[in-house]
Amino acid sequence: MISARAARWCCSSCKIRGMPMGSDEEWGEFLHLPGKKLFDFNDIRREIQVETEREVGGNKGVSDKQIRLKIFSPNVLDITLVDLPGLTKVAVGDQPSDIEARIRTMIMSYIKLQTCLILAVTPANSDLANSDALQMAGIADPDGYRTIGVITKLDIMDRGTDARNFLLGKVIPLRLGYVGVVNRSQEDIMMNRSIKDALIAEEKFFRSRPVYSDVADRCGISQLGKKLNQILVQHIKTVLPGLKSRISATLVSVAKEHASYGEITESKAGQGALLLNILSKYCEAFSSMIEGKNKEMSTSELSGGARIHYIFQNIFVKSLEEFDPCEDLTDDDIHTAIRNATGPRSALFVPEVPFEVLVRRQIALLLDPSLQCARFVYDELIKMSHCCMVNELQRFPILRKCMDEVIGNFLWEGLEPSETMIGHIIEMEMDYINTSHSNFIGGSKALEIARQHIKASRVAAPISKQKDPGDSEVAPNHEKSLKSRAIVARLVNGIVPEQGVRPPATVEKTTPSANSTGAVWGISSIFGISDRSSIKGNSTSSPFSEPVQSIIDHGISLIHLREPPNILRPSETHSDEAAIEIAATRLLLKSYYDIVRKNIEDFIPKAIMHFLVNHTKKELHNVFIRKLYRDSLFEEMLQEPDEISVKRKSTRETLRVLQQAFRTLDELPLEAETVEKGYKLSADLTGLPKIHGLPTSSWHATSSDSNGGGRSSFPSPYSTVEM
Repeated sequence: MISARAARWCCSSCKIRGMPMGSDEEWGEFLHLPGKKLFDFNDIRREIQVETEREVGGNKGVSDKQIRLKIFSPNVLDITLVDLPGLTKVAVGDQPSDIEARIRTMIMSYIKLQTCLILAVTPANSDLANSDALQMAGIADPDGYRTIGVITKLDIMDRGTDARNFLLGKVIPLRLGYVGVVNRSQEDIMMNRSIKDALIAEEKFFRSRPVYSDVADRCGISQLGKKLNQILVQHIKTVLPGLKSRISATLVSVAKEHASYGEITESKAGQGALLLNILSKYCEAFSSMIEGKNKEMSTSELSGGARIHYIFQNIFVKSLEEFDPCEDLTDDDIHTAIRNATGPRSALFVPEVPFEVLVRRQIALLLDPSLQCARFVYDELIKMSHCCMVNELQRFPILRKCMDEVIGNFLWEGLEPSETMIGHIIEMEMDYINTSHSNFIGGSKALEIARQHIKASRVAAPISKQKDPGDSEVAPNHEKSLKSRAIVARLVNGIVPEQGVRPPATVEKTTPSANSTGAVWGISSIFGISDRSSIKGNSTSSPFSEPVQSIIDHGISLIHLREPPNILRPSETHSDEAAIEIAATRLLLKSYYDIVRKNIEDFIPKAIMHFLVNHTKKELHNVFIRKLYRDSLFEEMLQEPDEISVKRKSTRETLRVLQQAFRTLDELPLEAETVEKGYKLSADLTGLPKIHGLPTSSWHATSSDSNGGGRSSFPSPYSTVEM
C-alpha cells in the first residue's frame, strides 16, 4: 500500500493466522522476539514503534528491512499484511535525496509479482486522477486483472461532496471495482476504541448516508474481506488442478532424492549387504555404459562404448589410411638402400633386401599410433568409471574414492597386456614379409608398371641437351692435362695414347678407344687375351719396361685418384634403370604396407577389446570383492559425511509436508460449484467474514498504512497488494 505520510517508516509484515474454532485467545509474536507471546495489543503497537526507531532512528528515516509480526486469533482470516511506505516527493530529516526513487523501486518489487493482488488505496478527499497508487498499479498490472480500488476517508469529505462516482467506477474504471472503507481516526486509536465498535460505526455510516445506501453492500472492511475471498475461491478453481500436478511431481522428485540418501545401517550384516549391492549396481552400470544399454543415454553427445568405437574407426583407422608409407622416403634414400644391398656387385634384378629393410622400417612406424589408440581407450574407460553413478554412492565419498582407486589400478594392469600384444602384432608383421600374399603386387608387375611410368614421363618431358656451364672452368685444367700427357706419351714410347683426359672427377668413367695400344693393354691385363708370354717374359726381368720404370723412379704418376669422402651418396642423377628400380620399390612398399595396414586396423582393436575392455567387464566385480569386501573396511568405507544426514532429515521433513499438502488438495472438490460451497463466509462478533473449510495452509499477504488499505498475497501463485 502507498500512503501520503512522510514520517519515519520501516517495512512491516504482519501474518494473521486463524485459530481453531472454540479458542478465544489472541496474541502476537515478533520474529525478532522468538517464543515471546504478547497478549496486549498496546504492547504490540509499542514494540513496533521501538523496533522502527531502532532500525531507522527518530528523524523520519526509511528502511526496507521488514518487521515481522504474526497474530493468532479465532476471529480472522489467514492473511499476511505487508505495510509499504507512502511516496515522498521531498526528502526531509535523515532521508536520502533520492528517497522517491528508492520507495518506488521498493514498492514495485512487491506489486510486479504476477501472483499478487493490488489494493490501490486512495483518499476520498483527493483527486482520483492524481492517485499515485493507481498510477503505479497501472504500470505493474496494465490489464487490471490484479487491481482493486480502495477509497478511504469517506467520513471527512467536505460538505456537499461524495465519492459515489469513485465507487461506481465512473471516474477511473477498474476491472475488479472499488470498495469504500472508514478506518479508525487517530483520536479513536488514542482512546483505545475497539475494532468491533469501529466496524459497527462504519456499517452505520454507509447505511445512514443516502448517497451511499444503495452501494452499502460493496462498502466496508467486511465487504472487502468477502471480495478478497471471492477472488481467492475463483483463483483456487483455476489453479487447483495444476497446483496438484506440481505438488505431485515435486513429491516424486523429493521422494527419489530422499531414497538416494538411504537409511543408516549399523550392523555388519547390513553393511555387507549394502556394500555388495552398491558394487553390483556399479558393475552393471559400467557394463551398460560400454554396451550402450545405459538407461540415462545422452542424446546430445556420444558416450560410453560409442566413444570407443569412434576412437577405433574415426581416429585410429582414419589416421592409418591417411598415412603415406613413402612420404619420408626420397628417391635418393631408396637408391642408396638399393646400392647398399648389392654390395660390391651390380644388381641384375630389383634386390629383395632393400625392399624388406624399407618395409620393416615403415611397419615399425605403426607401433606408436597403435599404442596411442590403446591409451585413448584406457582414458575413456577411466572417464566412464567416473561418470558411472549409483545413487547410493553419493552417501559414501570414502567408498567412492576406494572404488575409483581400485578400478584405476585394474585398468592400468589391463593396459599392460594390451600393449604387449600390440607389440607382438607389430613384431609378427616385421619378422615375416609375406611376398606371396594374394594382394601383393609382386616384383614383375611392379617393374612393368615402373617401366611404363618412366617411359611415359620421358615422352611427356623430353630432356634437351644443354651446354655444361662448367666446361669453361675445366678447360685450363684440361689443357694442362694434355701437355702432361704428351710428355708421358713420349717417355713411354706410345704406350699411353695422346687423347683427351677427363677431369679427375670423371676419370673412373673414361673408356679407351679400341684401336689404341693402351686399350689393348688394359683389357689384356684384366682378361689375359693379349701376348701373355711376352709380358710374362718381360716381367721376369723387370716388373715394368724401362721407360715406365723410369717414370715411376722419377715420381711421375699417370692417374691421380681423389681421396674417398667420409660420407658417400650415390649420384644425384639416376639412369633409366635406377629410376625404374626406385619406382618399382615404391610400388612394392605401398602395396605391402596396405596389406599390413589392413591387418593392423583389424588386429589392434581386437587386442584392445580382448585384453582391456572385455577383461574389465568380466573381472571388475571379482576385483571389487577381493579388494573392498572386507569386514574390517565396512565401517570406514560406509561412513557418511554430516551433510548427508542433514539432507536426509531435510528431505524427510519436506516429503512429510508435501504428502500432507497432497492429501489436503486431494480432499478438496474440483468442481466449481462444490468449491464455492466449501468456502462459506460467516460473520463473527467483530463483523469480519470467516471461511469454513479453508485449508490452514492458505493465506493472504496484505499491506496497510495509517490511511487504510492493505496488501495480500496467496500461498498459491496469486497474491494481493494494496496501495
